[in-house]
Amino acid sequence: MGVVLASHCPAPGRRVQGVFGVGIAIGSRRDRLASSGVNQATTSVPTEAGELRAIIYRPDGDGPVPGVVLVDGAGEGTADGWDRWPTAIADLGAVVLAHDKPGCGGSPGDWRKQSFEDRARETLAAVDLLRHDPDVDPARVGLLGISQGGWISYIAASHAPQVINQLVSVSGPGVSAAEQERYRIECAVNSDPEAMAWVDERTQRLLAGEAPDSIISAQLAHADRPWFSAACDYYDQPEVLALAARVYNFDPASVLPAIRRRVFAAFGGADTSVPAGRSAAILSSLLPSDPQHALAVYPGADHNLFITEPDPAVPLADQLAPGFMQMLAAWLTA
Repeated sequence: MGVVLASHCPAPGRRVQGVFGVGIAIGSRRDRLASSGVNQATTSVPTEAGELRAIIYRPDGDGPVPGVVLVDGAGEGTADGWDRWPTAIADLGAVVLAHDKPGCGGSPGDWRKQSFEDRARETLAAVDLLRHDPDVDPARVGLLGISQGGWISYIAASHAPQVINQLVSVSGPGVSAAEQERYRIECAVNSDPEAMAWVDERTQRLLAGEAPDSIISAQLAHADRPWFSAACDYYDQPEVLALAARVYNFDPASVLPAIRRRVFAAFGGADTSVPAGRSAAILSSLLPSDPQHALAVYPGADHNLFITEPDPAVPLADQLAPGFMQMLAAWLTA
């Protein structure tokens, strides 16, 4: 499959806020779950942080069927924060599990203190729970990660290929955490050179181990600049800077060659948070050869593959990149 490379930010669209992996914005929180024969049950995933609240979505019909664990992006995340996506995926014939992040939705722990490896172990605990579900075929359990969740899915799959059948990555960057975040901010500030000089300096200070409070103090010298908010949102919080210092060095190139399961990686061509073309090219280069891999860059689609503003009155599939849901359906049942 050919890959289109982009060396610049696409035209601005709906902004997705977040840092190092981007916050999830998969639809309006006003969306209502369609009741199309999908049943919900609450359970919990045992993890190092404690029991994380989870919701399992089951399609009507006889099992066993494929299972899908949803892997959230950056920032806070709850089991019931995926809007219509779990139901839409369950309608394709899969049992779907979504769970809280630590410290969210009433679950114990604190996601801000996690490493990517912590998140990968958490994901594998959810996989284990789903593999023991009586309605799920344990040989057909996979992951669907969005944004930072794509990175986490790659790490989990590289560690435990024996329990993961396949994975879907929606806008999961192929570049390092530091490069992805630089791209996001560069798009947000329209490539302002002064803003990007500070972003690069801040990254260097973080990676050198400078204390967050010291960096925040230096950052305030730019508070009167027109780009300050776009370049420094979230970076005025010591916890966020500490988290960035832990994850900025992550590069998916360290795990992609170890993945021995089929991968469907989907990107939006109008994504202003992740360099879609470059990411797809890196995945094409580093994933082990497998004729079942699928890489797609959907023209005009944003970070969450929407081609229009989310509207709860319109079927989800009609708002996403044309062909994506059909490809996902074929992928899950292959």
